[in-house]
Amino acid sequence: MKDTSTGEDYLIWQLKRDSRWAFDRLYHMYARRLFAFALEYCHQRETVEEIVEDTFVWLWNHRHDIRQEETLLNLVFIRARHLLINTYRATLNSPRFEDYVDYANRLGTAGQSTLMEYDDFLRVLRQGLDRLPPTQRRVIELARLEQKSIKEIATLLDFKEQTVRNQLSLGLKQLMVFVRRLGYGMLPALLLIF
Repeated sequence: MKDTSTGEDYLIWQLKRDSRWAFDRLYHMYARRLFAFALEYCHQRETVEEIVEDTFVWLWNHRHDIRQEETLLNLVFIRARHLLINTYRATLNSPRFEDYVDYANRLGTAGQSTLMEYDDFLRVLRQGLDRLPPTQRRVIELARLEQKSIKEIATLLDFKEQTVRNQLSLGLKQLMVFVRRLGYGMLPALLLIF
């Protein structure tokens, strides 16, 4: 049995045993950092609040499946990243997003900051994906946007798992080169590499 310390390992141990107290402590440990992380990429506070909330709802619902024993740092940030990607994906198909892209294109880029904005990332990502060979594009969409595993993608596309890994690696490298060429630095790495 674990000792009664209040370290994160103890909180995780308690969380796996349905402790609301431990869940609340973990929430207070990570909520502000997750909020700041998500706000860097999504400048809509309401959406960011939903992403943080959904991350912790997911954590509670999957508490019995958690394999981490010492820290949940990577787990909660990866989950928040997935939710951000899902938000991007939903936005890609929305009429409001298309209107935004048309509006931004009419304004041009003169005088704008070189920092990539949330919506700008979507446009650049879509442009980069459109430049990839069809197989690489499909593998990246399945792996990063739909969050399917290598095994699921291999089955779906009738490829060997190693072929999927190779196509994913090649496609991500090309996508990163494209995005960096436009001067957007490491932001895509945070959202695509995991």
